[in-house]
Amino acid sequence: MSTVVLVLHILIGIALVGVVLVQRSEGGGLGMGGGTMGGFMTARGSANLLTRTTSILFGAFLVTSLVLALLNRAATHHDSVFDKLPAAAAPAPATPAPGAVPSGDQPAAPAAQQPAPATTSPAPTSGEPKVPTGQ
Repeated sequence: MSTVVLVLHILIGIALVGVVLVQRSEGGGLGMGGGTMGGFMTARGSANLLTRTTSILFGAFLVTSLVLALLNRAATHHDSVFDKLPAAAAPAPATPAPGAVPSGDQPAAPAAQQPAPATTSPAPTSGEPKVPTGQ
């Protein structure tokens, strides 16, 4: 779809350049649009025809430009660079060391009793399981 619109856009652009170059300007242009064009049209009629053609080609060029922009935006939608940044981890709150003196006028909070970690004995190295005795 976009290839067809792109080819049409290029053809309209070439035609637009050609029509603008044919128009007679104050300096004479290319000299092709002046005079009566062999009695076919008057100078005023040819100027109106070329002006109208230029306006129509410009409108078509503008429409194809917008269509190409919309097709390109839909086809190549990229996320923002900021979406790819890793999320920053929130820092852990600072806890005072046990037995530390608090600063400021706040009274010291009672130390929370943390249970001691359970001690485990290493697994037996022999193939037989260790059976606890009743002693």
